[in-house]
Amino acid sequence: MPEPATEPVLVLTSFGFLHLPKDATGRPVPPPADRVEDVRDRLRDPAAARDILDLDGLNPRVQDIVLNTPGARELIANLADYADLPAGPRRIAIGCAGGKHRGVDRTTGGHAELWRIPQTA
Repeated sequence: MPEPATEPVLVLTSFGFLHLPKDATGRPVPPPADRVEDVRDRLRDPAAARDILDLDGLNPRVQDIVLNTPGARELIANLADYADLPAGPRRIAIGCAGGKHRGVDRTTGGHAELWRIPQTA
């Protein structure tokens, strides 16, 4: 008996450009993905906000700061639209400088339109 069809899984990966391996030319090598989103220049660094440097993107305070950064909601909507494409991506990687704040927050649930992007463990 054939197995029931399942929807493709989308894997969201957060990473820090400062912690990536380098290629032969010294350029960082991001994780494999259909789309790599570099948010270092697109979103203000939340580590610059007071008293959150030791927190990570899973902390509600960091999530609030990141989500309210100009351009964050538009980026989420764009990623959600991209994930909805008929062929659909399998992997999206989101990188910031250290991989602790902006990237992690973008790969966690509960934000504008991110419910459209399935979460994986």
